[in-house]
Amino acid sequence: MPAQLHTENLSLKIGHQQLLENINVSLHPGEVVALIGPNGAGKSTLLRTLTGFQPPTSGQVLLKGKDLTRWSSESLSRLRAVMRQQSTMAFSWCVEDVIAMGRAPWPSDNTNHVVNQVMALTGCDALKGRDFSRLSGGEQQRVQLARALAQLWHDDIPQGWLFLDEPTSALDLYHQQHILRLLKRLAKMGALSVCVVLHDLNLAALWSDRIILLHKGRVVADGTPDHVLDEQTLQRWYQADLRVLRHPDHPVPQVLLEQ
Repeated sequence: MPAQLHTENLSLKIGHQQLLENINVSLHPGEVVALIGPNGAGKSTLLRTLTGFQPPTSGQVLLKGKDLTRWSSESLSRLRAVMRQQSTMAFSWCVEDVIAMGRAPWPSDNTNHVVNQVMALTGCDALKGRDFSRLSGGEQQRVQLARALAQLWHDDIPQGWLFLDEPTSALDLYHQQHILRLLKRLAKMGALSVCVVLHDLNLAALWSDRIILLHKGRVVADGTPDHVLDEQTLQRWYQADLRVLRHPDHPVPQVLLEQ
């Protein structure tokens, strides 16, 4: 049985609006995949469909060869975790309790041990004991990442498929770098697949193994950063005046907007 998550002719139509059309993508453990595209391209919609929160109108999402709809909620939660753009709490929760929510699919495991491990990994140690609702947006994002990792934590590493929707949007440069380095390192351990929506093409180039470019609900490019972040390709689909150069220290493209 294939250790991958993939789609077969996935489409989503709500009312008269075609949101996704004939999507065929795959996500493998050991890699970081970035979803990019202009506003309205369908990035967050595809993420919701890949994770099972939005059923497609046709086609299917297969996890380890089985349609997502055939997985029990608990079994799926042990293999797939999601970090959304914004998360609100109706009540006051301390940071450790928010992270511990990720252990709900694993009721018999050592929750405190896992929480401590992921807090140290994500730089949340300094937030211990604080009220989640009083944290800054960037601090909340770090806590939510820790929660998602705790959900997939098994045998001292995260295993499964981790989906993140704009996880760096509220982070400063240091924490952007720290989080993306961490995700890359965890994926390279071989048991975790990371799929992340990013607007910053240069972050996608630096940290992703593969990039999927969406436009109006269709996949228009899928490949390495060098393949997808091509000047003509980006100008066509983003309709922006830009240049693509090489990073001075790494073998990846970097995108510059023209003045």
